[in-house]
Amino acid sequence: MDDYLHSENKPDITLNYLSLVSDLLNEGRLTAQDADALSVKSRRADQVGWHPLELIGEEEVADASMPGKKLSIDTLVRWLSEKSGQAYKRIDPLKIDAQVVTKVMSSEFARRHGILAVSVDDTKVEIVSAEPYVSSWEATIGQSQPGKSIVRFVANPADIRRYSSEFYTIARSVSQAAAQGLSTTSLGNLEQMLELGELDGMEANDGHIVNIVDWLLQYAFTQRASDIHVEPRRDKGKIRFRIDGVLHTVYELPAQIVAAVVSRVKSLGRMDVAEKRRPQDGRLKTRTPEGNEVELRLSSLPTANGEKMVMRVFDPDILLKSFSELGLANEDYRQWEGLVENSNGIVLVTGPTGSGKTTTLYSSLKKLATSEVNVCTIEDPIEMVESAFNQMQVQQNIGLTFSEGVRALLRQDPDIIMVGEIRDLETAEMAIQAALTGHLVISTLHTNDAPSAITRLLELGIAPYLIKATLLGVMAQRLVRTLCPHCSKSETVDEDAWKLLVAPFKAKVPKKMQVPVGCLECRDTGYLGREGIYELLKMTDEVKLLVGGEVDIGKLRLTAMKQGMRTLRLSGAQKVAAGETTINEVLRVAPMTSVE
Repeated sequence: MDDYLHSENKPDITLNYLSLVSDLLNEGRLTAQDADALSVKSRRADQVGWHPLELIGEEEVADASMPGKKLSIDTLVRWLSEKSGQAYKRIDPLKIDAQVVTKVMSSEFARRHGILAVSVDDTKVEIVSAEPYVSSWEATIGQSQPGKSIVRFVANPADIRRYSSEFYTIARSVSQAAAQGLSTTSLGNLEQMLELGELDGMEANDGHIVNIVDWLLQYAFTQRASDIHVEPRRDKGKIRFRIDGVLHTVYELPAQIVAAVVSRVKSLGRMDVAEKRRPQDGRLKTRTPEGNEVELRLSSLPTANGEKMVMRVFDPDILLKSFSELGLANEDYRQWEGLVENSNGIVLVTGPTGSGKTTTLYSSLKKLATSEVNVCTIEDPIEMVESAFNQMQVQQNIGLTFSEGVRALLRQDPDIIMVGEIRDLETAEMAIQAALTGHLVISTLHTNDAPSAITRLLELGIAPYLIKATLLGVMAQRLVRTLCPHCSKSETVDEDAWKLLVAPFKAKVPKKMQVPVGCLECRDTGYLGREGIYELLKMTDEVKLLVGGEVDIGKLRLTAMKQGMRTLRLSGAQKVAAGETTINEVLRVAPMTSVE
């Protein structure tokens, strides 16, 4: 094979199972014993129809040149890349414009040659293959893409097969759906938007639209998306996924197909498909490619260009995570556990949308919901259906508000009541009434930090003495992206940035800190996953003394800190020092703290 690279006349040479085993043995990557064991299975290579590297990788034999490592398929593909002199590329579907790359060649041509275009611009076409010594297809691509150079990469054959199938299937469904000329109203301005659309159920349930929606959901699950946005535009709509708190555009669709996709999702979520003038909420349950159940909360919104749909993905498995995995650990966790184990009183969780409040509440309730207690919730809407709770949904159209829901729940002999959100005086008063009559109430508020929750309750009209009598504590939280363990590196701490993070408090400057680099695993972002940072205020006697008609928030915060509260930024600084996240990431999500 090495001679092939230096030959002027380059006939196609297909990789052979036994030849690859021999090359690995000669290069010291396999022991003689492992090579003999693999050679015995050569007959299977002709039967399965897989690429020979997949068959070798499946055996997971030891890498003789690297003790403790296996010859995985990824390791083998990288070895082949080095051997052939062609760069390695890991296919990242979020960085590929499927509509563009599928026009480079037909699906049959791509399948027959085991290749896939991954990028196209005015000067070049990038193509991945798992057969670096086969080049007969290059002439055909050169004719179809005149004036463009062909840049070749070596990639995992399983990924090439998978994404070829996905990209061409979705591209075919989109083109065939567009060719049918779906009779959606073109929504070009606000007046047209307010007219009732013409799309009927037949079109929403068209086979091509069904395929597009199924692919969209499965794709989102495999990419770890927390939210799916289907956004109409004047000419082309966008599909975007939120991954680790950041939105990524994954596909563009013709406007009429976007409308049909939204109608299909509305139909699945038992929403009114014909009503396009009003926002609607719905939910659906489906399965991930691994077979796990996942719930999605649906929200439609009329815009100037049509209906926008957002699907929030709720993975029930997240409720099985420990609080340490969620980022709440050590002293903060012990204090939080102490708060929610009280038999009566109010515990509040604060933070903006998307800060992880729902996960904290559900995880806490899941732990508290034993067979000896009655846990009831009133939510708007129900985020995740959980069999351990008795859940009720707000229905404004029939007068079932948060306050009415709490009033009804008090007659249900509850031990613990979860109120989705305290939005007004009436709901706050009912929550306090429940706490005074011997129930534990857990709820949320939208404030920037924990001390501000007290001033918010005062602003709603709650008397100071009632806050002192019922409020047990407040926890503010945010989600920060965590550093990718595969590529982060250690650097000297920027002392100016550190001082900005911990100001106006003093905290020891760590000698080193981890910084993001970017790799294939994290899509060159340097971050992989998220966890919480927390600010926990306990209503100690010293804090209660400061709760009156006029509250000095700076003095209240300073007193709480003397009692053990760490601000969000200080909590984040602790994670920076532990090498879990970065200064910039904490500064991005955590508000500036002011004290007296």
